[in-house]
Amino acid sequence: MATERPSRRGAAAARSPWRQLLESYFLHHRKTAHDSALRLWRSPIASLMTWLVMGIALALPVGLLLLLSSLQGVSAGWESTARVTLYMEQGASTEQLDRLRVQVASRKDVTDVAVITREEALAEFRASSGLADALDYLDENPLPHTLLLTPSPEVRNTQGMQRLVDSLESLDSVARVQVDLGWLQRLNTITDLLGRGVWALGLLLAAAVILVIGNTIRLAIENRRDEILVAKLVGGTDTFVRRPFLYTGIWYGLGGGIVAFLLLQATLWWMSGPVERLASLYRSQFELTGLSWDGTLALLIIAVALGWLGAWLAVKRHLDAIEPSQIEASR
Repeated sequence: MATERPSRRGAAAARSPWRQLLESYFLHHRKTAHDSALRLWRSPIASLMTWLVMGIALALPVGLLLLLSSLQGVSAGWESTARVTLYMEQGASTEQLDRLRVQVASRKDVTDVAVITREEALAEFRASSGLADALDYLDENPLPHTLLLTPSPEVRNTQGMQRLVDSLESLDSVARVQVDLGWLQRLNTITDLLGRGVWALGLLLAAAVILVIGNTIRLAIENRRDEILVAKLVGGTDTFVRRPFLYTGIWYGLGGGIVAFLLLQATLWWMSGPVERLASLYRSQFELTGLSWDGTLALLIIAVALGWLGAWLAVKRHLDAIEPSQIEASR
């Protein structure tokens, strides 16, 4: 036991320098982060202005992306319930309607077929149009037999629907085939164009955030020039001197991300009522969706990364130009 204790003490002594070095390293990081946060807290107005600028710049593209994702979700739901309307010739008989229904229902690219006879169509039109008196003067029913087809999911795209329409138009007793997907395709094209525009806007605003943080850090470097010169005179490395400003950029980014999240939540709460009322008037399922937990975390990470990048660029450009030799030159 006597010989074992010194060996353990020796091993602990051998590990202690590395452990002390790591503890000192992390302690300095924690102290630097704390001091950087206190500096921002002591100038609340300037910090709040920077956070607001970052929050607005981040909230604008994220809010537009959320709006576009909601529109794309609604359009996808409309596309999944799209139907093909098949109008038969005016003189088609009921027997021809039954044969056509059986023929269409046997197709693999059609999942459901609903039949609307001429009499049913006229009765529905009479009830919904308010022209019952005028329709009584007609000699014959002007409406044809109609089939409502539900295409299978694998053909619910531009090419598949076009092939289905061409095939249906070649059938006997078919006068016209109508697909109400043209406006939906135009909507998808517009939303795709707007999505690219939002990404371009987001990149421009991200560059603006980096420039704002860089200019703020540059002013902080100028205000602490004497402190930086003294730190370099006593042997402080560039990494040591750079670290407080990088943490300042991180705090700016984190604060800007939180402000952006609060702005998004407030905007969604303010707009949710009118949007729900408008959607109910059009019997639509459209609703504005906010950020998920993953989206919120991604927003904060991006904001912190932008803050750190802006600080690093400013420090790289302006801090390296401050050297102790400037003291001798000033004398």
